[in-house]
Amino acid sequence: MELGQLEAFVQVAAHKSFSKAAEVLFLTQPSVTARIQGLEKELAEDLFERTGRAVRLTDAGVTFLPFADRVLKDVQEGRDALDALRHGDFGSVRIGSALTVSTYVLPKVLKSFRARYPGVEVSIRTGRSEQVLEMVLNDEVQAGLVRALVHPEVETVHLYDDEVVLITSPAHAFAKEGAAKIEDVGRQPLIFFDKGSSYYGLVHGFFRDAGIVPKHAMELDSMEATKKMVEEGLGIAILPRVSVERELKLGLLSEVEITGVPRIRRQIALIFRRNRKHARTVGAFVEVLQNMYRFDLSDLGRQLVQSRRQPAGLQRRAEPPRILRA
Repeated sequence: MELGQLEAFVQVAAHKSFSKAAEVLFLTQPSVTARIQGLEKELAEDLFERTGRAVRLTDAGVTFLPFADRVLKDVQEGRDALDALRHGDFGSVRIGSALTVSTYVLPKVLKSFRARYPGVEVSIRTGRSEQVLEMVLNDEVQAGLVRALVHPEVETVHLYDDEVVLITSPAHAFAKEGAAKIEDVGRQPLIFFDKGSSYYGLVHGFFRDAGIVPKHAMELDSMEATKKMVEEGLGIAILPRVSVERELKLGLLSEVEITGVPRIRRQIALIFRRNRKHARTVGAFVEVLQNMYRFDLSDLGRQLVQSRRQPAGLQRRAEPPRILRA
């Protein structure tokens, strides 16, 4: 029995799909199928029922799943324990990040991290905050940067407040005034970003609380495209300030205060598993974040940072960070 077979089995069970499991494992679908077939042959049991595109566990599969999951987690913890023997100056760290954070915040974090720990290999996976939480829970990544989420198996550490602001083209009447009432904002053509994102719900909730039905101009699935549309005067938008800092400095966009209502903010947090022996490289990453954002650490967080403080060891050249999109 091979670990690769167990990994394939656990991923197919989790995603209820051979093709999605293949994507997660970076394999071809025939390779995943071959691993499952080999495992079923060795166990002399069918682990999945396949009806068309649907895949579900058999009784044998349900029985075997927790044992397979335990083996993989034990192996991962063993690897992390060995990694913990090394100094935080080398090794690897797997980070999950929400899409907006990965684009506009994470590069600065990684620049600081790489300057201090040039020998650490960094692997980044991106997705929505809920997807990153699942990555953390499934031990696919060791830490995540997401909007603040609460889960009993996860430690959540507040990093900063992400302010969401109204932006217009510099030629817009609002830009010349520098401020606008929410009633007037609602009457302008608004460009909304990604209906599936938390920002979409946050902005709509903002208008709903004010009793305003906003005027939709268009909806895009790209924040960069949204900014370009606003630059061209095709509408106005409400976006995270971190995403428009460059354009504001260059004068390509203007920030406008919405008067008479509270500012829109949401918390961005670091998350990591409780009850896990984390590699010292994770502690190094947490320490870099703490130096940047000056947050208070929990007892668990302090243990992470302290665990990586060992005598310096040999460094090895790291590969560039690998960015994997969910």
